[in-house]
Order: sequence, then structure tokens, then C-alpha cells
Amino acid sequence: MKIYTRTGDMGSTGLFGGPRVPKDDARIEAYGTVDELNASIGVARSAGVSEAIDSHLCQIQNELFSIGAELATPNPDDHGTRLIGPPHVERLEGWIDQYESSLPPLKHFILPAGSAACSALHLTRGICRRAERRVVTLAGNAESSVSEMLVVYLNRLSDLLFVLSRVCNQQADQPEVVWVRPEL
Repeated sequence: MKIYTRTGDMGSTGLFGGPRVPKDDARIEAYGTVDELNASIGVARSAGVSEAIDSHLCQIQNELFSIGAELATPNPDDHGTRLIGPPHVERLEGWIDQYESSLPPLKHFILPAGSAACSALHLTRGICRRAERRVVTLAGNAESSVSEMLVVYLNRLSDLLFVLSRVCNQQADQPEVVWVRPEL
């Protein structure tokens, strides 16, 4: 099987179990940004995270593939691609609570800086928030059948990525960089 098909050369792509749509369609923007998020998690994993964090991020990458499958399918219930539900969100919340318990309380805004792993996770968090916005846009389309759980999952994931960035700085013995409000 060749990697190139030439079917997208005119600016359209096929959906799973559905029609061809323009490559800038809201659905393509949504799952394309989730794909970018997944790749960014791979970069964060390679930046020196702990074994436990790496394991969690690997699990999240698999779930992001599931989210991409649902987003790429106009009728996910007909094709069995609605795979993310409340247990996935509850697990993310459990990880947030677990990791946050080891951190000092946040009293200031912090800059996305510190260790390589911390910085990579902050960048990933920004991509996650964009993916969430793209999914919200798609979900607002009357013809879309996007599960509300995808928005909730991505929202919680961005929270987890923030907490993990702080944990990575803590594990690397790097101080958090506090935002300094400019003087007028």
C-alpha cells in the first residue's frame, strides 16, 4: 500500500463512512488539531518525563486516536467510533488529584518555562486548548454528532497537562517562573 493516494490533491479528503469534504472543513480542523496534540504529547514524552507520567501520556495518546476516529466519522454511532466516555474523564481527574497533592499551592500565575519536559507539556497544553476550541466549533454545527464528552475530556486533559508540567519542574528541581506584572 502506498502512502500517497493523490485523492487529496484538489483540496478535499474523505471521511470515515462518509463523503469527501474540503480539507479546511470544521471536522478536518478538529481531528487535525487532535492529531497535532497527539504528536506534541510524543515530543513531551521524549523530553525526559518520569516513567509514571510517560505511562499516563501513552494511554492518553491512544485515547486521542479514539477521539480522532469519532471526529473523522460523520455518524460515529453507526460505525462504532464513539469510544470516549465518563470513565476516561474520571481517570484524568484522578490523575490531576494525585499529582496536584504533591505540589505546593499555586499562589501566582506561572510562565511556561523550566525543564524541557515542563516546557514541552506547556506547549502541548496550548495545543490541547486549541483542539478543544476546534471540537466546540464542530459540535456547534447542527449536522454534527460530536459527543459532548470529547469537549469535557479535552478540557480536563488541558488541566492535567498543566499539573504535569508543574510536576516535571518539581522532579527536575527547577523553580517555577512567576509572572511579573509590568509596571505602567
